Amino acid sequence: MSRRLLQIALAILSLSPLVFGGLGLLYGPAGLSGKLAGLPADADSHFRYLSGIFFMLGVALWTIIPRIETREATIRFRWIAAAVIAGGLARGWGMLTGVTPGLGHQIGLAVELVLTPLVVLWQARLSRSG
Repeated sequence: MSRRLLQIALAILSLSPLVFGGLGLLYGPAGLSGKLAGLPADADSHFRYLSGIFFMLGVALWTIIPRIETREATIRFRWIAAAVIAGGLARGWGMLTGVTPGLGHQIGLAVELVLTPLVVLWQARLSRSG
């Protein structure tokens, strides 16, 4: 039962990078917020690049869901989680330096720095018992 719940949780959590990464790579900053439309070309390019990475994190999560309890999935999941946590730390640093994003990004920060480590612990417990 715990395995199935974790698989469902990861499938749901992976929707964020798939949806928002996909919107970002297709539409650039304007896909996230109309207020960001018209940024300089280099900012648009960098935003789309990071959106592509974010999208692929979602794809990578989907590839480990079927065998989430295996050693290989554990290793891959920890690398994916490390990338998400590093992004959260970068976002948090921005907030500490005075750049406060909107509510959606603040929720993202909580997912990155609180929920992600908890899911890593859940997956570790499952992989040890399986």
